[in-house]
Amino acid sequence: MTIVLTNDDGIDAPGIRSLKRAVSEAASQQAIVVAPKLPHSGCGHQVTTHRGIHVERRFPPGETAEQPDREIAIEGTPADCTRIAVTQLFSPVDWVISGINAGGNLGADVYISGTVAAVREAAFHRIPGIAISHYIHRRRAIDWALAERLTVRVLEKLMSLPLELGTFWNVNLPHLEAGMPEPEIVFCPLCTQPLPTSYRQEGEYLYYAGDYSQRDRDADSDVAVCFDGQIAVSQIRV
Repeated sequence: MTIVLTNDDGIDAPGIRSLKRAVSEAASQQAIVVAPKLPHSGCGHQVTTHRGIHVERRFPPGETAEQPDREIAIEGTPADCTRIAVTQLFSPVDWVISGINAGGNLGADVYISGTVAAVREAAFHRIPGIAISHYIHRRRAIDWALAERLTVRVLEKLMSLPLELGTFWNVNLPHLEAGMPEPEIVFCPLCTQPLPTSYRQEGEYLYYAGDYSQRDRDADSDVAVCFDGQIAVSQIRV
């Protein structure tokens, strides 16, 4: 299989390193990284059409010029990365997997997230995809080794299931505290509630002050599942 990895935190983010190791374990093969050169968090499905897009081939540690396409930095958005990977660089592509994003992409977030947009773009091209994000609770640091282990479980499960063309998986890992039980994989719908919309006013300026952890949630939705300490998995149709 040809598996392309991308994200919206940038090619040097720790999440995509954890994802690459998880894919190697779950799929028993190396994946190809095609990710933004710089962070593009919250860029949604923005694409670049009015300027040139620089493509930089990198050699990861331990690899050589004989393997020139294992990591590619794109001077564009996550959706650009998927477009370029599946139409210009590699054909056919069997999977596009995006993440691991540092922060949740639950409910309404899927319309804002660059992580999710990269996989939505794959679904437009009828290529199966998985977007993986990690909810952050109380601004605590992410345990990337744990995130990697949970991601292996998720990938082994989802890559074994049939996926209807034009759909993709959106996954959110919980932020577990010490002593919490191993989370279950729970298939659930996206939450339909809006994000918090609180602002702080200073003169003529408004500063966003919403508390993500206090967002409204539908019972049994992805927000409720993830906040309850389980792995939330939602199937999304383009």
